[in-house]
Amino acid sequence: MSDFPWLTTLIVVPLVGALVTALLPKAGRETALPKQVALAFALVTAAVGVVIATQFHAGDGMQLTETHTWIEPLGVHYALGVDGLGLLMILLTVGLVPVVFVASWHEADGRNPAAFFAWALALQGFALCVFAATDVFLFYVVFEATLIPAYFLIGGFGREGRGFAALKFLMYQLGGGLVLLAAVIGLYVVSADAGKPSYLLSDLQQLDMSTTWERWLFVGFMIAFIVKAPLFPLHTWLADTTEKATPGTSVLLVCILDKIGTFGMLRFCLGIFPNASQWATPVVITLALISIVYGAFLAIGQDDILRLIGLTSLSHFGFITLGIFALTSQGGSGSILYMVNHGVGTAALFLLAGYLIKRKGTSLISEITGVEHRAPLLAGLFLVAGLATLGLPGLSQFVSEILVMIAAFDYHWWVGAVAVTGIVLAAVYVLWLYQRTMTGPEVPEDAGIRDLDKRELVAVVPLVAALVVFGFFPMPMLDAVNPTVDSLLHHVGVTDDPPTVPAAEEGAH
Repeated sequence: MSDFPWLTTLIVVPLVGALVTALLPKAGRETALPKQVALAFALVTAAVGVVIATQFHAGDGMQLTETHTWIEPLGVHYALGVDGLGLLMILLTVGLVPVVFVASWHEADGRNPAAFFAWALALQGFALCVFAATDVFLFYVVFEATLIPAYFLIGGFGREGRGFAALKFLMYQLGGGLVLLAAVIGLYVVSADAGKPSYLLSDLQQLDMSTTWERWLFVGFMIAFIVKAPLFPLHTWLADTTEKATPGTSVLLVCILDKIGTFGMLRFCLGIFPNASQWATPVVITLALISIVYGAFLAIGQDDILRLIGLTSLSHFGFITLGIFALTSQGGSGSILYMVNHGVGTAALFLLAGYLIKRKGTSLISEITGVEHRAPLLAGLFLVAGLATLGLPGLSQFVSEILVMIAAFDYHWWVGAVAVTGIVLAAVYVLWLYQRTMTGPEVPEDAGIRDLDKRELVAVVPLVAALVVFGFFPMPMLDAVNPTVDSLLHHVGVTDDPPTVPAAEEGAH
């Protein structure tokens, strides 16, 4: 295996790209230059991600590791590594950012295109560092650093009211971050008492904590991740943000940044606090079920299309969390696949909704109708993305949901029964949304509805194609994540129940 620092390169390329893009001309004839440079850096980052994937060997644990002492008295290291979980999150990130750039090519025109694309590259760089960090202190630093570009993307670009949405987003995230900081300090105390302070994940997994310490630290980490994911009841920033931000920004936040929450549950809650994770399972599963059902009901009642799509993610993050804390191999693998498939499908919905809003000049569902008559490509792709969101067999999210549902019914029949209602409600809000906006009386030619152009197709067709490909061929992703899930469950101390075989009838041989 190569000793080249591939993970550091993966992180540095977009950060350098952000700096270069920010310094380029912002107006005049050269307005397109920052976009072109940013897209070039995003494509180079994607190429590095592909190289990392070719270097990865499923089942070999943490790979491409880099460890350098950073703050020795505190036991802090610049430590990176990638396993199956981290690899899929990295590939999702490097894949979505170029798509967002192509889809948002004219999103910031008239404001400051250089700033929009530079902040997006910075967000990508920090997110990639989060997914590769194997030192808790390094994770915390970049976990908080992601808030800077996210805040400016929300507050600087989008619709009226974006300033309040950005502030609300920041307050929630900073609140969760402060709780996480307290838990990170607690880890230092525990590791120092054990002999030598260390924030390395490999060292912390070997710590013998008291039950009280482990539970309190777990709660601190979990609160931060519930805000980030988000889950009920710390979710209220989500709908306001997706309603006011640009569709491209919403993709970066919901499809990439929010995955840090569920990633952290797997990497750190299960990885460092195995006993506390089992202890908290009933409460976390209850919150996940509330999120599934409550998020779906909220989505059904929305008239703003971007707010509706944002609230569907509350329901989907409930499914992901349910799979994680069911503590079975099917649930763990299903939740990681769900993170990827949700990212792809929701990105397609946000971008297509953005195209629709640009054409109609409104995001209100009640004011949009008959789109399929004038824009059949837009309507057709929107339908496929919507069907993936509701878990139609043959599309990628179905595989994720069926694995999570198996885990839910294995945990307890009533948990599975409640979770199933989320799938039923998803069919309601997706099909109702499509019926209200895309069908209906034919609109006149001068209604401003035109079909997708080549640039818009280049952005969304790969996403829709991925929904189909991953629906029929999920095994490469499962092969990557199954060893990681098995290792986590072994660390937590749980094993899958063996299949139940009916007793043979008396006299049968």
